Amino acid sequence: MIKEGISASKGYAIGKVVIKTDEEVQIVEKKIEDIGAEKARLKEAVEASREQLMKIKEKAEKEVGADKAAVFESHMMLLDDPEFTGAIEMNIDSNSVNAEKALQDVIDMYMGIFAAMEDEYMRERAADVKDVGKRILNNLAGVKGVDFDSLDENTILVAHDLTPSDTAQLDRNKVIAFLTNIGGRTSHSAIMARTLEIPAVVGLKDITESVKDGDLVIVDGVEGIVEVNPNEETIKKYEEKKEAYAKEKEELKKLINIKTVTKAGKHVEIVGNIGKAEDIHQVLENGGDGVGLFRTEFLYMDREDMPSEEEQFESYKYVAEKTNGGPVVIRTLDIGGDKQLPYLPLPEEMNPFLGYRAIRLCLDRKDIFKVQLRALLRASAYGNIKIMFPMISSVDEFIQAKAVLKECMDELKAEGKDFNENLEVGMMVEIPAAAVAADEFAKYADFFSIGTNDLIQYTLAADRMNEKVSYLYNPLHPAILALIKNTIEAAHRAGKWCGMCGEVAGDERVIPTLVEYGLDEFSMSATSILKAKQIIMNTEVK
Repeated sequence: MIKEGISASKGYAIGKVVIKTDEEVQIVEKKIEDIGAEKARLKEAVEASREQLMKIKEKAEKEVGADKAAVFESHMMLLDDPEFTGAIEMNIDSNSVNAEKALQDVIDMYMGIFAAMEDEYMRERAADVKDVGKRILNNLAGVKGVDFDSLDENTILVAHDLTPSDTAQLDRNKVIAFLTNIGGRTSHSAIMARTLEIPAVVGLKDITESVKDGDLVIVDGVEGIVEVNPNEETIKKYEEKKEAYAKEKEELKKLINIKTVTKAGKHVEIVGNIGKAEDIHQVLENGGDGVGLFRTEFLYMDREDMPSEEEQFESYKYVAEKTNGGPVVIRTLDIGGDKQLPYLPLPEEMNPFLGYRAIRLCLDRKDIFKVQLRALLRASAYGNIKIMFPMISSVDEFIQAKAVLKECMDELKAEGKDFNENLEVGMMVEIPAAAVAADEFAKYADFFSIGTNDLIQYTLAADRMNEKVSYLYNPLHPAILALIKNTIEAAHRAGKWCGMCGEVAGDERVIPTLVEYGLDEFSMSATSILKAKQIIMNTEVK
């Protein structure tokens, strides 16, 4: 039997199934007379959860690094959030209900808010809230979790879903792959699987019902395929694939310190996308030249107030110094509409992807924008920082954004603070209008970076998160290729450079075409860098 799902982490594995079944806590609503005792029970369960998360975080830091373990920091922040725990206590107080029911009501409310968001990353955060809630609930009920230490070697873990804390506890020497009914490529468990280099296929719908404990399965994390109880011939074929894949990975490591140059001698810059300052380490370890996209919105998330100028400055400075003169392209705040911040109330919108967000919000809220620009300018004194504005649709917007930047420069000069007065200022090309009118924009921007994720869905009118129309989301569509080619050529006609920071930059099918079009810079997830290097170095383009 062959099952098809979503490739969440590449690689091949052949092993025995262990189905992860959780003891479900049945929540029965009870009327409580001793409110104080019930709140004390809740407090005890929250404390136990905090201690467990601390241990998991320490293990995750050793296994996958501090940046990936940071998710457990946000889990603990939720436990410390007086609004979250306060809402549960208030429910106990107001309705005289047991802690289990009060907790479930609050978790359902939070999950509903996250799940309704259009941004995939934010939708996946609903899993974090669910994970924390389940942990508290288990502690209230005295239910122990799965004992990952007791698993045998060559285990393929199968579950309806794996929480971030589940994934962080996996022992790579025992669990060689995992399969889930639900999930996507941007979930924390998928990200951790890629970091751990454990093959994973998710979104298999009914894999927990399709296999049983002890079944032999082949996990093809490259194609997103699972073969259950395969014959000898298939096993042999996949053993060869597995061996070839491992050999290729070792070969790719030889490219880490080699500059990316085509066979015809054209140098191409390969850089990484990062969400937190600490992510720079993985980019550099994989041979990246620097950063092509620093998604600064993550500095604003999972907290209760705006990050200060000083805090942002330290974060940007850290990345600039670590790259030792390599490029660091930092995108200004891309928040709004689909990405909500608890401390920044925004209007609800019918279509947030086309609404009040990114540069539109920043030009309206210059108080927020200027704090970030000042921090970026100050950090530019410590490395090769470049500033990039997102969601630009008109030349006027770009000119306005540069004017705010100039205000910040004048302020810093008056304060006697150092910054790079000649730093490059560019823009994302993610709206079709910007790609079509690229010649006009190239007169004002120092560089372009093509954001294919939005460019494709805006051009093809296909929501990539909607399973019913996802087949239309095609980076090789002639219209997409024409917009990309036009953007690159417009930049070159103006003597500017053009990069790409969308998922397509790391797409092995598209890379040769992008090199042929003359793309100067490819920015991608750290784990895609070495393969992209290899493909580019094997092209003949001059």
